[in-house]
Amino acid sequence: MGEPRHTPADRTLEALGLAVAPREDPLVYPGVWPAESGLLDGDRLLPLTRRTFPGRVPVLAIGSNASPAQLRHKMRQYELSSPIPLVKARVTGLEIGVSAHVSALGYVSASPFRAPGHTRELFITWLDPAQLAAIDASEGVTRPSGAYDRVPLPPTGFRVEPESADSGEPGEPLDGVHLYVNRHGVLQDGTGTPREHPGEHRLLTELLAESPGLRKLFGSTPEEFVSRARGDLRLCAEGTRLFAREGRTTASGLEKYVRGQQTGSPGTGASLSPPWT
Repeated sequence: MGEPRHTPADRTLEALGLAVAPREDPLVYPGVWPAESGLLDGDRLLPLTRRTFPGRVPVLAIGSNASPAQLRHKMRQYELSSPIPLVKARVTGLEIGVSAHVSALGYVSASPFRAPGHTRELFITWLDPAQLAAIDASEGVTRPSGAYDRVPLPPTGFRVEPESADSGEPGEPLDGVHLYVNRHGVLQDGTGTPREHPGEHRLLTELLAESPGLRKLFGSTPEEFVSRARGDLRLCAEGTRLFAREGRTTASGLEKYVRGQQTGSPGTGASLSPPWT
């Protein structure tokens, strides 16, 4: 209702400018997000007439999981083809930070941090059991050395309001929403405050300018960083340890919700193998 009419051809990810996945081009991380809610169905993003989907799990997309191309890439990896609804929502109490680890996919990814009273727009992905298992695996949830855990968003201090299908305005608050939280914390901005993720190229430019140690490991440009990091588990693990040694990590404020959370400061645990996320 109230959604524009489109021909099938102009709803392809290519036609909508949504076709490039960060897994294929790390410097575009977190990838292009849609302008509106939609149903990811293979290579197309179709209009939605609903905003809630009983039987599926609502998961907030903090980084590249809001990119249709990235979701398509992950689903193809696990040979899944069922559609995924992506629904815009107004979210209170969270902001997008920078994960305190280097991914072997070549980028430094996003992770949420607690931001009391702050409101921003995010997407909810409504996942069926097979899709949820695939995204869990891609985020490292199932591995002891994985960087992320999936947690239910607590009812106190947080609010998720999916947009109304009729008006596009925020609707009734939604309970039972999950999100992925980094087990190693997030990067801080030099004052102890969690750093916001500005997009990969800018982020890497800033991090490399700030750290001679990081330049020694990964080169002096974002392009060199990606080239060296991609696929090199040992080097990425060293970069993750460097973040901690240089005092760049801080708590996200969400650690207490993570199962089996290590004690001590973020980024200092023994299990620092970077995930393929």
